[in-house]
Amino acid sequence: MEASIFTKIVNGDIPAYKIAEDDRYLAFLDVFPTAKGHTLVIPKQQTDYIFDLDDELYLGLMAFAKKVAVAIEKAVPCKRIGIAVVGLEVPHAHVHLIPLNSMQDMNFANKKQFSQQEFEETLENIKAAYQG
Repeated sequence: MEASIFTKIVNGDIPAYKIAEDDRYLAFLDVFPTAKGHTLVIPKQQTDYIFDLDDELYLGLMAFAKKVAVAIEKAVPCKRIGIAVVGLEVPHAHVHLIPLNSMQDMNFANKKQFSQQEFEETLENIKAAYQG
């Protein structure tokens, strides 16, 4: 199996705005976000389809995502954090955590653009709020 773009991020071959990481999971800002703070949470083990993860890895992914979501909600003004699993663009299981102020923030066709400085500020704010 060819390494996905997410596996290349895990391996350090591609840079990312990493929020949190442990031996099994990684959370980083989506560089094609629908809202400021849009974060991707992945298992480091490359598995294409989220429902092909074994129960332990799947439940661990959701628990890790919950901790990250709490930090995003503290750091980014929003009504709540939405969660989505689409699984079509990258052949590596991942969860989208999206700060929501309206349903439009969940529209994956509605990509936002932020400067590197905005990404870095958002990253630092979320990391400061993260309680691993």
